[in-house]
Amino acid sequence: MTAGVPPELIRPLKEQEDMTPYLMPTAFIDSDHPDISAFARKHGAGHGGISGAAVRLYYAVRDLNRYDPYSINLTLNGLKASNVLKLGRGWCVSKAILLAACLRSLGIPARLGYTDVRNHLSTEALRKMMKTGIFRWHGYTSIHLNGEWIKATPVFNKELCEKFRLATLEFNGREDSIYQPFDLDGNRHMEYLADHGEFADVPLDTMITDFKKYYPSVSFNRPEGNFEKEVDAETANLQAGPHAEK
Repeated sequence: MTAGVPPELIRPLKEQEDMTPYLMPTAFIDSDHPDISAFARKHGAGHGGISGAAVRLYYAVRDLNRYDPYSINLTLNGLKASNVLKLGRGWCVSKAILLAACLRSLGIPARLGYTDVRNHLSTEALRKMMKTGIFRWHGYTSIHLNGEWIKATPVFNKELCEKFRLATLEFNGREDSIYQPFDLDGNRHMEYLADHGEFADVPLDTMITDFKKYYPSVSFNRPEGNFEKEVDAETANLQAGPHAEK
C-alpha cells in the first residue's frame, strides 16, 4: 500500500487507531492507480514531511484541477479519482475524492466529508438550472495529520476566486480549511446548513437519492453549460472592485 513511498512521507499511526479504511484504495478512491501515484509523488515531494506533502497536494488539486459544477457525473466512472485527474476539472465532490486518493497513495489517512451549503459563488445560468442556491452534499477531504482530523476544501481554483473577488482558501495542515462567510467586498459567500458526516468511501446511493429529491429536473450525468464562459461574462466588472464602472 505504501510501496515505493519516500521514507520521510511515512509516519507510524497510533496503536489504538484503526486507520485501515482511510488508507485503502476503493473503486472511487483508486489510490493505487499509476496516474494517481505519479501525480501524488510529483506534487507531494518536498520538505515538511507528512504535513508538507498534504499541503502541497491540496494546492495541486485546488489549482491544477479546475472547478466546474457542470462536470457532475453521479456514476463510478464520473467520480473515480483517476478519471477526475485525467479530465482536468471537477466539482467539490470529485475534487475531494481526487485529493483523498492522492493522500492515500502516499500513506496519509484521508476520508470524505459532506455538508449542505448555501453557495453564493455561482452563475445565473447555474442557479436557474438548479432552481435553488442550496447545494446538497458539498464535499471536502478530511486528513489525519499529527493525531487530528483536519478538514481541507480544495474546490475553487485561484483564478476563479480572483474573478469573483473571493479570498483563496488556504491550507496549512494544522487548521481546518473551510469556506469564508464573506467575499473581499463584504458580500455573503457561503453558509453551512447541515452536516452529513465523514466517510471512508463515497456514499453514492444516498447522494443520488437526495439529488433526485431536491433537483428533480436536473440531469447530473451530462454537461449542461460552460461554467468558465458564464463566469467571465458575469464577473467582467467585479474584478475591478466594487467601484468598477457599470
